Amino acid sequence: MALQKYVTLRSPRDKEIVYLEYDPSNLPPPSSGYTRFVCISDTHTRLFPVPDGDVLLHSGDLTNTGTVEEFEKTMNWIYELPHKLKIIIAGNHDLPLHIDWYELNHHRWSYSGHSIPQDHGRILELLKGNRAREANVVYLQDERYTFQAKNGGRLWSVYGSPWSPEFYNWAFGYTAAEGPSLISKFQISDILLTHGPPRNILDRTNRGDFPGCSALAAALLHLRPRLHLFGHIHEAHGAHIHSWSKGNVGNVQNYVETDDPMTGHYLDEDDNDVTVFVNAANWPMGQRKLEYQTNTFGGSGFRPVVVDMLD
Repeated sequence: MALQKYVTLRSPRDKEIVYLEYDPSNLPPPSSGYTRFVCISDTHTRLFPVPDGDVLLHSGDLTNTGTVEEFEKTMNWIYELPHKLKIIIAGNHDLPLHIDWYELNHHRWSYSGHSIPQDHGRILELLKGNRAREANVVYLQDERYTFQAKNGGRLWSVYGSPWSPEFYNWAFGYTAAEGPSLISKFQISDILLTHGPPRNILDRTNRGDFPGCSALAAALLHLRPRLHLFGHIHEAHGAHIHSWSKGNVGNVQNYVETDDPMTGHYLDEDDNDVTVFVNAANWPMGQRKLEYQTNTFGGSGFRPVVVDMLD
């Protein structure tokens, strides 16, 4: 039986509230003046219940290898989710979306349907076509987008990028030497969506490696999003609130929580300039999977992470 825990993180004055572990049947509604962001990642064509909210954010690996059939299954699920706006990016498993790379490498995945290249136009239609627009889906690939989550509400901005440090030549990979130039193009926004994590922030693997991006970690002091969502490293699912008054982030990894809610990671009342870091990978893996006794995508230990932010 899966273990049920309750973990809530709060910034000073509750401007940001993060529900990391919760009872899905008893999740508190957002208070007046807050926008609810529901964060998922690394869903890999699996379907599972997702809490309602104002905005759904998906940080990539929509599929296993990006066949048309996999995209159809994932997008049909996303279309039907109740969120008023759904913002998504690709990840390294969404192979055909990295067009030039895919033309040269699709044959390497011939065992999973890529001996003949998948129909890129059909995939883009699923992500950006009429049905996607009707469902208020926004697909971002190295671009910024602004939106109002509520009528008369504030204007939010988000920048989305599918890239992550090179890993066995999958899609959207870059070398350490290429990282600074690529990251320098990221635009300052309220919300940053990347597929890969920054180095030393919720990026520890089962082997004890830290494969996050050093260039991205270095850029955060300048970018300072209110919310940085990523995935990619499934076993590092977790969340952390960092105050920039303390300087750069340092090494932050997930851990085995107690049953007591955590509040603000010992932030001071005056720490108003904060970033909520979320690794929202929903694929159960690693020590966290063992601790929560789960194999369920989006289940205990790997739930969608709910972030309420004061407008």
